Amino acid sequence: MDKPSLDALGHHLQRLRQRCGLSLSQLAADAGIAKSNLSRLEQGNGNPTLDTIWRLAARLQVPFGDLIAPLNVAVEDGGVQVRLIDQGDGDPRVDAYWMSCAPNTLRKAEPHSAGTCESITVLSGQLEIGTHDGSRPLSAGQSHSFAADQPHQYRTGEAGATLLVVVIYAREGETA
Repeated sequence: MDKPSLDALGHHLQRLRQRCGLSLSQLAADAGIAKSNLSRLEQGNGNPTLDTIWRLAARLQVPFGDLIAPLNVAVEDGGVQVRLIDQGDGDPRVDAYWMSCAPNTLRKAEPHSAGTCESITVLSGQLEIGTHDGSRPLSAGQSHSFAADQPHQYRTGEAGATLLVVVIYAREGETA
């Protein structure tokens, strides 16, 4: 991630943390990261992983897209690139992402908030999407929706895949 993007992420992260009334130590402990790492991120330094950003968003009780919204670049980690395309402001809340997975990549994703669904459309390549209920292979042009409030994973084979990921959060006041 370039320096202007890291600065934007850091300032935004700090504002969200302060809005929640959390100290640097509290958020770091809640997210399972070192306080020094969180401090560096807020200062616009470091190289946060998708998992770190995910854990921070979850502990701040904001969607992943809210945390990365100020970024104009993809967040990259372990062969996976994710870029926020757009965020809806309705009820239910809907976020759309472009995602690219390199060949032979396994991306394990933590659960979203209760009642969240994900819809995956493969734009190119092939992908296997899975939850504890099993996995499903998808090729270009195919889509699959599933409950994303449980651990799930994306796996590519010899060829990578490019995806459109739509996250649909539970309506206000609903959790299932």
